[in-house]
Amino acid sequence: MRRYKFTISGNKYSVEIKSLEENVAEVEVNGTSYQVELGKEVKTPQTPKLVRYTPPAEPKAPVLNSPGLCLIKAPLPGTIIAISVLPGMQIKLDQPVIVLEAMKMENNVFAEKAGTVKSVKVAVGDTVMQGDILIEIE
Repeated sequence: MRRYKFTISGNKYSVEIKSLEENVAEVEVNGTSYQVELGKEVKTPQTPKLVRYTPPAEPKAPVLNSPGLCLIKAPLPGTIIAISVLPGMQIKLDQPVIVLEAMKMENNVFAEKAGTVKSVKVAVGDTVMQGDILIEIE
């Protein structure tokens, strides 16, 4: 059937597999026949390595009284299931503005500063990726 040559601890072996039925093999090693019972192959499970994306660090200025535009971004990929603000609304710091479903869990997204909603960039049912802009606050 198949022939192999092995060297183990300096000793040379000529091995021929004569037959293989289910888990029993007839093997001839250097002219001597053996019946060999094969065990199951032990497989080690490979656990996938999960790596969370971390965007490059941006210098953060205090947002409580900072003038200018504040962008609320998606903290993780998911689907928008509720929006609780409209353009022109006054909102407070840490007010919930969007509910994002990710991995079958609902996640509230909060306002990062007080101000007026300039625009809402998404709609209910939209799928977003991590870092996508959801709302602009002035």
